[in-house]
Amino acid sequence: MSGVQIFTENAPKPIGPYSQAILVKNPKNLLFIAGQIPINPKTGEIVKGDIKEQARQAIENLVAILRESGATIDDVVKVTVYLKDINDFQAFNEVYSEYFGKSKPARAVVEVSNLPKGVKIEIEAIAAF
Repeated sequence: MSGVQIFTENAPKPIGPYSQAILVKNPKNLLFIAGQIPINPKTGEIVKGDIKEQARQAIENLVAILRESGATIDDVVKVTVYLKDINDFQAFNEVYSEYFGKSKPARAVVEVSNLPKGVKIEIEAIAAF
């Protein structure tokens, strides 16, 4: 592998054959963050509640991985969001704007038929720093 695996106890442990993130050093550091679902890293449990609560936890998990890698949310250049119900888009976007409102990375949001552990949202990101 050409990248360095990043792992922090401050984000959920992987539940499959993947890393929380891979740091690739090139002219800039590129950090590829695996999809984060709303698991509370302290309890290992899915955050119950509406899309806003689940989105907030998934983004907090991304932030924890960014910090562990020496990056910030302002370094994120691309985000992909998977929603179980596209009708949750507006409520999700309110929470997303709290975190990414200034930096506004490139983003794709798609509706999917199902997500791991039956959650409402999964978010992956790429950061360059």
